[in-house]
Amino acid sequence: MRQPRDRSVVLEIRSATNEDRDAIWDIFQEIVAAGDTYAFDPEMSREAALTYWFQPGAHTYVAEQDWQSVGEAVGFPGTAAPSSTVEAHERDIVGTYILKANQAGPGSHVANAAFMVASDAQGTGVGRRMAEHCVTEARQLGFRAMQFNFVISTNTSAIHLWDQLGFKIVGTLPGAFRHPKRGYVDVYVMFRSLL
Repeated sequence: MRQPRDRSVVLEIRSATNEDRDAIWDIFQEIVAAGDTYAFDPEMSREAALTYWFQPGAHTYVAEQDWQSVGEAVGFPGTAAPSSTVEAHERDIVGTYILKANQAGPGSHVANAAFMVASDAQGTGVGRRMAEHCVTEARQLGFRAMQFNFVISTNTSAIHLWDQLGFKIVGTLPGAFRHPKRGYVDVYVMFRSLL
């Protein structure tokens, strides 16, 4: 999402509410329909998708951009400052994630998460901000580690981000994902301690 020159953007990551369901569905549907990063059925219904995203025991979050019109800071030409004459705010949900226990019972101390960023916001840092927020939230919720069970090997931007945030590939599932363009590709299990 390109930011207009006369606007500033603030990204807030917050718990999702029922009012966010339409925006979450829009992102979910767009990402899953592409068929290249998640093993969800591309024909999954809205009801099934939102039931999964808001499942009991999951913590659901959204990344909301607040666009604010700005002017120049007095005495500092070319710098952005909130406009005193225009009170224009636009709020867009540009990403969402869920955080939950990877397993029940004796495995419930390991977190699992899933992330989706709207296509027009990809490459703007939204995914990184949500990932960093998620690691912090997981620690605060008492999780001792985090594991991603099904990272598609062709999703190089996600793998790069997880690597930067301390996740390691601990397993490979050969040919476990049927990519719509590349055929059968490997899937990684990625893990990191939160201690």
